[in-house]
Amino acid sequence: MTHAELLEQRASLIEARNSGALRIVFHSGGTRREVEYRSVREIQAAIDAIDRDIAANAGTRINVFYPTFSKGFDE
Repeated sequence: MTHAELLEQRASLIEARNSGALRIVFHSGGTRREVEYRSVREIQAAIDAIDRDIAANAGTRINVFYPTFSKGFDE
């Protein structure tokens, strides 16, 4: 899949996620595809997968940072 197609699919998924729609129509290489997701969580997983594909095509990695916090020092 080309970079432009990945970006188009990602935009469609984000639009659907933000509107609450679970059915998405993609046009790829002259072919019309319709996908129905079961939940917004499933749409987010698809967005994450596309982000990984975009990063792989660009030769980069997606890094996740999990901050930790503390209320103070224990004595």
